[in-house]
Amino acid sequence: MSNNQYTATSVRKLVDKFFSLQWCRDNFVVPLYEETSLPMDKGIIKIAIANYSYLATLATPIEERLSQAGCTCEFVKKSQEEIQEILDLASEERFISGDSIELSQFDEDAVLEAIKATSDIDEEKYDFQFDNDETLVSEVDDVDLATEMLESKIQNAAGAILINSKKENVSDIHIAPKEDKYKIRVRKDGVMQPFMTIPKGSGFKLVACLKNMANMDIAEKRASQDGKILRKFEGNRMEFRCSTVREKDGEKMVLRILNSDDSVLNLDTLIHVEEVRNNFRKVMNNTNGIIIVSGPTGSGKSTTLAAALKEKDNGEINIVTAEDPVEYNLGGDISQVQVNKAKGENFAKLLRTFLRQDPDVILIGETRDPETAEASLDAAETGHLVFTTLHANSSCTSLTRLLDMEVPKYKLNSSVRGVLAQRLVRTVCTGCGVKRPINESDAREFNIPLNTQVMYANKLTAEEKTIRKKEGSICVKCNGAGYKGRIGIYELLILNRKIQNAIAEGKTTREVENLAVKENSMLTLTQYGVELVKKQLTTISEIVRVCSQSD
Repeated sequence: MSNNQYTATSVRKLVDKFFSLQWCRDNFVVPLYEETSLPMDKGIIKIAIANYSYLATLATPIEERLSQAGCTCEFVKKSQEEIQEILDLASEERFISGDSIELSQFDEDAVLEAIKATSDIDEEKYDFQFDNDETLVSEVDDVDLATEMLESKIQNAAGAILINSKKENVSDIHIAPKEDKYKIRVRKDGVMQPFMTIPKGSGFKLVACLKNMANMDIAEKRASQDGKILRKFEGNRMEFRCSTVREKDGEKMVLRILNSDDSVLNLDTLIHVEEVRNNFRKVMNNTNGIIIVSGPTGSGKSTTLAAALKEKDNGEINIVTAEDPVEYNLGGDISQVQVNKAKGENFAKLLRTFLRQDPDVILIGETRDPETAEASLDAAETGHLVFTTLHANSSCTSLTRLLDMEVPKYKLNSSVRGVLAQRLVRTVCTGCGVKRPINESDAREFNIPLNTQVMYANKLTAEEKTIRKKEGSICVKCNGAGYKGRIGIYELLILNRKIQNAIAEGKTTREVENLAVKENSMLTLTQYGVELVKKQLTTISEIVRVCSQSD
């Protein structure tokens, strides 16, 4: 390879061979390429280094690593920014040992072949045999997935699916049996989409492998089970919540990928409308009472609450959480406790325990029953600030949910400080989205001035995607989906005196909402979404799709 010619692939191979991605990032060192002009001599690896003043310290361990492989090295100087850019490109490349499945362009055929190679048995005679079983069953996240994938082809295939899904920001993996096959679908940006189809026997083997990784009973195929896969990959923690259920055609498995990336835990990043963000912070500054974040499963409630707690954590207060599961490692001085149903430690019991440990701020992961609701409100009334979540369609219906849990109106009014309802909408792809003036009907319906420039998604049908892929003209950012990533929309209800009086008088949910919009300047979910449309972050059709579900 000639001088100055290197690719992300070649860099990644050298990183994996001699170092690790994290070590290179920490030390601002990256191997660029191997000089092969003198084949009879030792290979010479060109090493870029940013901290040249530390060369004397770094050179020895680098040279030792290379000498063990029969290579020498030459150092060149590059800036930290240049090295960071090279490593970012290299991190997109991942070659899995064994069948060389390249995840930067997921090789479905390779995964299929790996699964088929282990699945030439029928369901009735199905027997699960794995090598080194004891090393794969673990309740702690100390197993490196890349190493585990070397054990067998089926583990290689299962690991490839998990890694690809994590890399592509998938939130859920659905492995469902059909009459003569297993169909795998994934939920990406909140929308289900096909992933791959595999033979029936291959599906049995894949589900069994994943159950084994989740420490489930692989011999039990009829009763539903829950489990968790905890693994490390490239130094990063990966966590999957697993659930199985017996369907008429076989055992279905769903894996939810828990997002442990704490870089998103910032209210300035999450809440884009300044007025809503500032008002939520005012509610958070209360020293007592209860703050509710509501929305359906997968709407980002845990992320919002985690960001709020990190902001509250100033080292001067005692913050404790009861979670199921603990999704983010919040660090700082926050004590996080996992609910343990097997030991009888549910949300209500943990809350009572917390009250004996001098807390200032308490997070109860979910209020789902009268016992937890009563305990949370009692804690809020006795000088503690309580955060919790509810499954409700809007901020006002969250109050109705509490009343349905037999919470007295007077206690609700005296304890609840605010309710933040939220959803996630897809952000329009910047690679293929089209910017043009809003059409007249949308402008009139959503009260947006005519000629306002808004974004429209270039969403392709399955047939159009196939044609575009063959032509090589499909958008490389979104792969024809029209959208890439998601963003939150919020609805904040603050319980002022007028709202409290309306609740005490037994006003309907719609009446309370209308009063809040009129008197409290509350933006509804739709109105908040319209603000994002004006900022050209999402589309009118996406707001209609998501917000129509909350009406």
